[in-house]
Amino acid sequence: MVEIPPKSAIDYISLGISRVGMFLVAIIVGIMFYEVVMRYFFEKPTLWVNEASLWIGGFIYLLAALYVLQQRGHIRITMLYDVVPRWVQRVFDLISTFGIVVFGTMIIHGGFNEATAKYARWETFGTAWDPPIPATMKPAIIIIAGLMIAQAIANLICDWKDAPVADGGENIADEYKHSYSDTVTDRHD
Repeated sequence: MVEIPPKSAIDYISLGISRVGMFLVAIIVGIMFYEVVMRYFFEKPTLWVNEASLWIGGFIYLLAALYVLQQRGHIRITMLYDVVPRWVQRVFDLISTFGIVVFGTMIIHGGFNEATAKYARWETFGTAWDPPIPATMKPAIIIIAGLMIAQAIANLICDWKDAPVADGGENIADEYKHSYSDTVTDRHD
């Protein structure tokens, strides 16, 4: 996959945040490896690795959602989207952005009070290790929902004047030109 270059300020923020998520995957692998070694070779399992991997995995999930939105990799029916005229694609883009904005707004509205309460009392997980997963994850969900709203709007604005793009990331006109020139070249050979 070719990464879409940033076109707006929010794109830089989304890409920067998603890079953190990429490193978090390596941290999960490292701590899980540590747990396996400690449990099966030294017979001294840890209390913290399972919860730490859940905690980090939750952040990865949130950060990946922002990255996918920035890369325009969210779900859409490409068979339909790629064959309609650009003005219809823009209508689809408006509907999609509206849906993301409504969803994100509902997440923020519905979860803001709970997130601030959990953060204010530094609520913990309630296990032997007792990490502050609720105190950090709930506010992170609110923050990422806000960033996703901003990213969806930025995508709509940045892509509004662009030529239609096929699912593979190439401009449809360029894709047609390449396939047509390959066909013409094959006939002359």
